[in-house]
Amino acid sequence: MENLNLSDICRRLLVVLVMIGMSGAVFAQQGSDKVDQIVDQGMKRDEMAKQAQKKIDKISDETDKVESDYKRQLKVIDGLKVYNSLLQKQLDDQKSNMDDIRNSIDQVAVIQRQVIPLMMRMVDGLEKFVNADVPFLLDERHERIDKLRDTIQRSDVTSAEKFRSVLEAFHTENEYGRTIEAYKGTLKIDGKARQVDFLRVGRIALLYQSVNGEENGVWDQKDRKWIKLNPAEYKNDISQGLKIARKQIAPDMLMLPVDAAEDVQ
Repeated sequence: MENLNLSDICRRLLVVLVMIGMSGAVFAQQGSDKVDQIVDQGMKRDEMAKQAQKKIDKISDETDKVESDYKRQLKVIDGLKVYNSLLQKQLDDQKSNMDDIRNSIDQVAVIQRQVIPLMMRMVDGLEKFVNADVPFLLDERHERIDKLRDTIQRSDVTSAEKFRSVLEAFHTENEYGRTIEAYKGTLKIDGKARQVDFLRVGRIALLYQSVNGEENGVWDQKDRKWIKLNPAEYKNDISQGLKIARKQIAPDMLMLPVDAAEDVQ
């Protein structure tokens, strides 16, 4: 072994220490750089985490909105189901009504073919009744019947209007039986036409009185002829009845000859 003195040993030791120091400095510098890199990477990761969190929050908000819209649409769909169910019921009901209307329309032609002959028979029956009834206002009543026949034959008048006219004529004839009436007319008395006042009391009495009040008479429905009455017995009562019918005086008791009308067969 080489013999070294203390001085040489010290120099060598110093060189080693210097070399170690230099190595430590180099290692320290490298460590510092790595720490900086780690810190930078940590900051970058933190920024990336923040950006990712923002995206997550945005996606979460959008998801909540989509979910809310979905629930709202479900409610709308439920409402539409109820509405559609109601519409279907209405459509079914309308279809049923349409079927009924079609059936009614199919029967219209049949009904029209039947109603016209029915109305003609009613008018014929009304004419027979007037001819067999107490002979008051004959011109007016026959004119009404002729007008009915003309109306039934017209094509510009609906069946409903024709039927209404017929019923109205029957109603008018029915009212005669419940009213009292006075009117002027001409009557043959002893073969001469005389102007007289007629007094109709329902259908139970039809009387006349001349203008001077001296000639009075009553219709005999059974024998279908006029019968003269004693003026001394009936003049005042007939005159009183004419005034009552014309509403010139208040209703009062009258002594008049009456004869119930015969039933029309």
